[in-house]
Amino acid sequence: MMSSSHTIQLDELRKEILRCRQCGLTRTRQHVIFGEGNEQAPIMVIGEAPGRDEDREGRPFVGRSGQLFDKICDACGFTRQQHIFISNIVKCRPPDNRTPTRQETEVCLPWLIRQIELIDPKMLILLGATALRTMAGPNYRITRVRGTWLKVCDRPAMPVYHPAALLRNPALKRETWEDYKNIVATYREWVDRHHYSAHV
Repeated sequence: MMSSSHTIQLDELRKEILRCRQCGLTRTRQHVIFGEGNEQAPIMVIGEAPGRDEDREGRPFVGRSGQLFDKICDACGFTRQQHIFISNIVKCRPPDNRTPTRQETEVCLPWLIRQIELIDPKMLILLGATALRTMAGPNYRITRVRGTWLKVCDRPAMPVYHPAALLRNPALKRETWEDYKNIVATYREWVDRHHYSAHV
């Protein structure tokens, strides 16, 4: 059960993030995307940045990539309401969905680290190259380390291909599903040995 102090701290962090004006993305964004899901989730998912649909709706992962991600989670038996919290490296949409700049990432990263500390997940899922390099280090390559457990913020972290990459190259779906089967198996080992999935 979430304590009142935990709720207050997350609410204060949300207010701070929504007030942020520290980089140029404030001039082009419609919404600041704090994140979404169980605020005591055992799994925290970290993407790159909001896209057009996310910026318009004010929620993370609601476009085509998000819909594919939700299908993968459903196959794993995971839901946003119970198992996961979704956030991004940067909280505002970069124009034309470009990759966030180093300055934009450096401004936003402390917010994300604070989210991780407060939500205190058992494991992280790093979606794509930007999340991997930002959280694990600039020399990491998603094609080399996807599907392997790393240590990030003193927690096990699994890099996987971003859903957008799967939409561009459906051939990556087979490898990605193997990675998620690994995540489910590890979740059963570390979090809930009775976790149900009809597909894993």
